[in-house]
Amino acid sequence: VGRIPFDQQIRNFQNTLDQVTDNLGASDVSNAIARCIFFVGMGSNDYLNNYLMPNYNTKNQYNAQQYADLLVSEYSRQLTTLYNLGARKFVLAGLGRMGCIPSILAQNQMDRCSEEVNQLVMPFNANVKTMINNLNANLPGARFTFIDIARMFEDLLTNYRSYGFSVIDRGCCGIGRNGGQITCLPFQTPCANREQYVFWDAFHPTEAVNIMFGRKAFYGDQSVVYPMNIQQLASL
Repeated sequence: VGRIPFDQQIRNFQNTLDQVTDNLGASDVSNAIARCIFFVGMGSNDYLNNYLMPNYNTKNQYNAQQYADLLVSEYSRQLTTLYNLGARKFVLAGLGRMGCIPSILAQNQMDRCSEEVNQLVMPFNANVKTMINNLNANLPGARFTFIDIARMFEDLLTNYRSYGFSVIDRGCCGIGRNGGQITCLPFQTPCANREQYVFWDAFHPTEAVNIMFGRKAFYGDQSVVYPMNIQQLASL
């Protein structure tokens, strides 16, 4: 409920594109779209709200690699559709260390990251990186960039104090163990010092983390953003 599948988002984009083209003309719209940067962050809900859900049968149908193969096969098709609609510059965010989010931490008594979940999503990130190499090679004029969120998170959780954070294992706004058993509710009072928290709620990083990651994606080297950073992509 409340989520729009990527295929539907692409159809919505195509409908909007058709309306804009009617008003501005195909050539002007095509040139403008080619200069735009399309950011896509996809995959986390496929794991959190599907594969890892106890009432879903997905985990019995696919192992980690098979599921990643299925997801990225669809992903490649969808991105190619966007390319065929005129998109040329893409930024794709990989999945972070999902075994360390408060929702997952709350499910065990040890307050430790779930390495099982962290390992589960690794094939997805590896497949996405391979996919962008293939798309860059096979789609003329396309430029795909991958943000290695997992590596950024690993660095953050290891060196969080040097980045100015003090709380890495609970949400600023949430209920129960690690602030992760029930996510932030309407009218709930959040923590007073959210800039010191890595996680805002049961699932999402805080604004402070997003700003830090955004700067790394824009200016960073190939250890965190590959094969070029967003500043370089924007200048093409």
